[in-house]
Amino acid sequence: MLVLGAGGSVGISAVEIGKLMGARVIAAASSDTKLDLCRQRGADATINYSNEDLKERAKQLTDGNGVDLVYDCVGGAYAEQALRAIAWEGRFVVVGFTAGIPSIPLNLVLLKSCQIIGVFYGAMTAREPARNAAIAEQLIDWVASGELQPYVSAQYPLERAGEALRAMIDRTVVGKVVITP
Repeated sequence: MLVLGAGGSVGISAVEIGKLMGARVIAAASSDTKLDLCRQRGADATINYSNEDLKERAKQLTDGNGVDLVYDCVGGAYAEQALRAIAWEGRFVVVGFTAGIPSIPLNLVLLKSCQIIGVFYGAMTAREPARNAAIAEQLIDWVASGELQPYVSAQYPLERAGEALRAMIDRTVVGKVVITP
């Protein structure tokens, strides 16, 4: 499992949940600080896509086979690189586009016989309430048992919310930031 944007709150959660579900997790992020946290939170391997070739490093880490699953909450130029690193019949899960909406050459999907799956969790909660309840129950169970521990890197009082937002815009946040009233 390759997690793009692994240093952010959604990415860190994907790393942790991937490990809970038995995956070998490769965390990809833009800084060594973020990747250090990913290793602490269970990542088996890391890729710093600021200074490493994402596709080549992912292929290297999978003995040339490619990754079975890409969890992409970043998009942009990284999406195509990750798709090029996917294994035969792999799955590419689209979660978000913090780096921009990518253009994907569909010939890659054909050549790799892979699937691209969009995950719009907000819509799913309304369309599939029973499924949403089951997911929520599983997450609560993992948190209650201590198997899943959401990572909060910083808390800001409401009057410093602008600082918190600036840190997010500047991409210096690692994990989750909480603003308290």
